[in-house]
Amino acid sequence: MKQLIQLPEPKLLFRYDQSLEDPRDGLTLFGPLDSAQIYGIRSGVVGTEAGIARFKRWVQSIQGPIISATTDAESLYRPLFPGFQTVFGVRWSPTPQIEIPIDLDELSKRIRIGNSHQRVFQTVSLFADAINEAKRKEDVQVDVWFVIVTEDVEKYCRPLSTVESAIRVEVDSIVSESQAKQFVKEPPLYPEMVEAAQPFYYEPDFHNQLKARLLLNSAPIQIIRETTIAPLDFLKANGFPLRKVDKPSVIAWNICTTAFYKASGRPWKLARVRPGVCYLGLVFKRDERSVDSTNACCAAQMFLDSGDGVVFKGAIGPWYSPTSKEFHLSSDAAKEVVRTAVQTYMEKSPNKRAPKELFIHGRIGFSDEEWDGFKSAVDRTTKLIGVQIRNRGDLKVYSNLEYPMLRGMAHIQNERQAYLWTIGFVPRLQTFLGKEVPNPLFVNVCRGRAPIEQVLKDILALTKLNYNTCQYGDGSPVTLRFADAVGEILTAGPVQPNSSPLPFKFYI
Repeated sequence: MKQLIQLPEPKLLFRYDQSLEDPRDGLTLFGPLDSAQIYGIRSGVVGTEAGIARFKRWVQSIQGPIISATTDAESLYRPLFPGFQTVFGVRWSPTPQIEIPIDLDELSKRIRIGNSHQRVFQTVSLFADAINEAKRKEDVQVDVWFVIVTEDVEKYCRPLSTVESAIRVEVDSIVSESQAKQFVKEPPLYPEMVEAAQPFYYEPDFHNQLKARLLLNSAPIQIIRETTIAPLDFLKANGFPLRKVDKPSVIAWNICTTAFYKASGRPWKLARVRPGVCYLGLVFKRDERSVDSTNACCAAQMFLDSGDGVVFKGAIGPWYSPTSKEFHLSSDAAKEVVRTAVQTYMEKSPNKRAPKELFIHGRIGFSDEEWDGFKSAVDRTTKLIGVQIRNRGDLKVYSNLEYPMLRGMAHIQNERQAYLWTIGFVPRLQTFLGKEVPNPLFVNVCRGRAPIEQVLKDILALTKLNYNTCQYGDGSPVTLRFADAVGEILTAGPVQPNSSPLPFKFYI
């Protein structure tokens, strides 16, 4: 059965029921799918005074066209950005609804604390507390909070970052990291010890911790580095920018699309999607704060045929095996994950019915116990299919032409297994946006049954649902594209199982 086939490029649906391959073409010509659903971007911004000024200047710049391409060929893959209102049909005022300046001196003190847990916790608190306080007190509605961070925050508030001894500030604590871990099982008697232990319950990563701490308050945030929106404000001694960033039009497309999505508007959805289909990507992340090395948090990213996405947490348990280095759920936990997915699907579905087909995507296969649990959560009206998707470098295909394999090429091995090239030459762009011979995805229909070609078409289509950027297509389907990022946010703080499903926009 071995054969090499070319899958058609999936099309996206925009306003007026128009469909095109490239999201930038569709948005420019027809506008977003949900243009009538929102009235504009009501933004709140938190940052230093200089950071807020740079953000406002950048929002002013996207009111009109931004051209970055220098040649006709480059304009195909770096098209001009026509302007926010021209593209999305709604306004984004350069004046935010709420501005919250962060004291630069206070920020400088916090990012120089020696202990990484205390440093990141205190720095995140400066921004998170400001947003939470504004949500409690202000009557003004904010759709998206923009957190503008300095390069020092990026430098000192990442995992494994350290502060130079010359500027380091040591802060005393009545609780050590090892004591804080013990408090998870045996809470301390004194309130001051509970408070002192808080920084050690969170991952020392500014991005993940900020998103994790704002999840409970349902605050969609977009973290932007000052150097991203104002690269020419930060120059080296030789006059070159401190940091290499994308072209201005690319940055405008990406940030504006994300902002529109986080303001509850869908920029696009897949065209010609089979009705009643649901895709579930399983997420596992070990709980590093647990004394049990096998403990892990399980969550699921669910994407509906409408293009909507939600994330919900599953059970916490001994899902990790140090021997096989794999994650597998118990039967009961697996049943609960799929039960929640089906219930959420029915709540969001117009006809309130269970999905006809439920595809579960994972990087590893599913155990018998897991699959029995999944099957027990659905009835005969729902067809369950388990698909393993992972990167494999054991198959390389070289071309004697100028460009490599076409995106969408697939080498079918048999009725269950195939290789799929989601990265490759794109005729519409007349280029290959890569630097080396692309590796295909290995696709294995390991449970249930579905036509392998249809599975491949679905996976290729799901590479076009990344609303966190605006590009032709990703290398991975959205069910797995953000798996690691979602898992890191879910476990960036104290894990609270079985919380209510939240829209995907809160995690990206």
